[in-house]
Amino acid sequence: MASYIVRRLLLMIPTLLGILLLNFIIVQAAPGGPIDQMMARFEGLNSNASTGLESGGGDGNNGGSAQRLAGVNEELRQQLTEEYGFDKPAWERFGLMLKDYATFDLGESLFRGQPVLDLVLDRLPVSISLGLWTTLLVYLISIPLGIRKALRHGSAFDVWSSGAVVVGYAIPGFLFAILLIVVFAGGSYLNWFPLRGLTSSNFSELSLLGKIQDYFWHITLPVLASAIGSFATLTMLTKNSFLDEIHKQYVLTARAKGASDRRVLYGHVFRNAMLIIIAGLPSALIGILFTGSLLIEVIFSLNGLGLLGFEAVMQRDYPLIFGTLYLYTLIGLVLKLISDLTYVWVDPRIDFGTRES
Repeated sequence: MASYIVRRLLLMIPTLLGILLLNFIIVQAAPGGPIDQMMARFEGLNSNASTGLESGGGDGNNGGSAQRLAGVNEELRQQLTEEYGFDKPAWERFGLMLKDYATFDLGESLFRGQPVLDLVLDRLPVSISLGLWTTLLVYLISIPLGIRKALRHGSAFDVWSSGAVVVGYAIPGFLFAILLIVVFAGGSYLNWFPLRGLTSSNFSELSLLGKIQDYFWHITLPVLASAIGSFATLTMLTKNSFLDEIHKQYVLTARAKGASDRRVLYGHVFRNAMLIIIAGLPSALIGILFTGSLLIEVIFSLNGLGLLGFEAVMQRDYPLIFGTLYLYTLIGLVLKLISDLTYVWVDPRIDFGTRES
């Protein structure tokens, strides 16, 4: 097992490099880089200033002013290009980025003036909070539902509950979020929940109990919207796992010895059937954290990593884009390794080292 862990850790390096290289090429090829974004802002400010001067009376030298402004813009563009290192070849910039990332120096945001690592750490609790509560809700509902479906396989309850979870799986999370807002957040019907943020403006003034209530009051709708698409997979996995265990020989033997159905279910079947479900928890957390949070955070104005990454892409903030991508990929690879090790922990019969050899 030790050799397997070492091989997996070593394999993370080329995987991480490949993901960063591919995304570096794609982002560099996209039009409208950070220098273009800066120049657009500068030219917009100059345009507003020129409009103000013209409205106050001109001196007839607009043509000369335009030429001087064009010269200033070109000089400023050249200065910015050199200052931020965009005059270097792409391969050299990529190499310097990897060198800094090896020491977790993610650079500084071009438009926010803060270190990327500080921005990520500031937004990380929001995304983790949303992901953990979503995962907990999904497991608390899907596992009991899957067990009941297995025990009543083929019944009317099994049929209509399967239809319900499949419909929920087919509904995009962002569409369900909009529906929740319309119905419960003052859209057209009820005004039970807040629309924006994770806490109220007076959160610091509340008591401990008030802070807890305020937090859950704000997190309810985002968690429901994030969880809607995750019920089907875990529910059907739980059902099929229990069905597979129920028909095994040891269950028939236990029943033949006079064990009650409850004893058979929770004393034998439950422990074995839950192995694959428990072991899949890290993988489920990866999916919830990194695939469903962006639009939910945008819709509910939650300052999490999803919204931070979206804003970075829109602004072409290269250090922030690649810094968040680096941390996303690294966390995902580590959680994937933990997921594999969890299988061994819950079922010692599994030996990845023997299987690979």
